[in-house]
Amino acid sequence: MRRISFTPDITTECFTLRQLRTEDENEVFVLKSDEQVLQFLDSPKAKTVDEARQFIQKTNAGITRNEWIMWAITLKGVDRLVGTVCLWNISEEASKADIGYELLPSFQGKGIMQEAVTAVIEYGFEHMELRSIRAVVSAENARSIELLERNHFVRKGMFKEKQSYRDGIAEMAIYELTNDRAE
Repeated sequence: MRRISFTPDITTECFTLRQLRTEDENEVFVLKSDEQVLQFLDSPKAKTVDEARQFIQKTNAGITRNEWIMWAITLKGVDRLVGTVCLWNISEEASKADIGYELLPSFQGKGIMQEAVTAVIEYGFEHMELRSIRAVVSAENARSIELLERNHFVRKGMFKEKQSYRDGIAEMAIYELTNDRAE
């Protein structure tokens, strides 16, 4: 498995995936404070733009340490963040990683995440030489599950998880996509 300590730009038919920048702080704030986006995520709600800026700094520091890769999803020709997609929880020993994603509500349901996820899966398998990519999603997040299944992820199991930032316990589903070309 090959590792990198930066986020390479990926260009798709309609989007550019690039590393987060400080200039993205307003869009990251909206993304990290929107109730619809956070509905199925167990992450803290951003209260200030400064928290968004800190998130960008922490994310980019983690990239430098080879802990994860996160891309800002931007419309081609319009360098404005509309969402993010990442490979994280990367295991060199097992040659696998988890995928995660989030999209501003006004851009949901338009095929954006399908195109971004497809590009990141290809990057993970072709350039990082991953053997598998896993996703852990709320069992109630039907749209995310549909996206995963459309991309040939297979459900491998379920578990219950105590939520850190939301009340209660959530039922989570584990999905996995195996690289058939891996040796």
